[in-house]
Amino acid sequence: MAYESGIMTSIQEQDNYFVQKADALGRPGLKPYQKITAAMRILAYGVGADATDEYIKIGESTAIESLRSPNAEDIERLLHIGKQRGFSGMLGSLDCMHWGWKNCPTAWAGQYTGRSGRPTIILEAVADYDMWIWHARL
Repeated sequence: MAYESGIMTSIQEQDNYFVQKADALGRPGLKPYQKITAAMRILAYGVGADATDEYIKIGESTAIESLRSPNAEDIERLLHIGKQRGFSGMLGSLDCMHWGWKNCPTAWAGQYTGRSGRPTIILEAVADYDMWIWHARL
């Protein structure tokens, strides 16, 4: 549990959005774990933001907010870190992988089958040194 708390604390230090707040009536809002789990499920499994409502009890708009784009402060911080490490102008690392597509429609299978002999989708992701995922595309 201490490891999980450390991850959550680090995320909350980076982005105030993940801190639990009270709503207009003073009731506690969504828990940080709900917001973080929603963001992770969207990125890891490629589920739509509206699919998080059923599993995590979090609305689509809230799930989308948890995947916010970098702001000017974030970009400045990353460029500074990149320059210190000898990579001037670098925001993060790009990586791609083939992800097996188990439920690929039969009609599309030929278009998505590569050397592996089975349908795959290419996952492209950009992450900074903190492992903050800035971009992910299927």
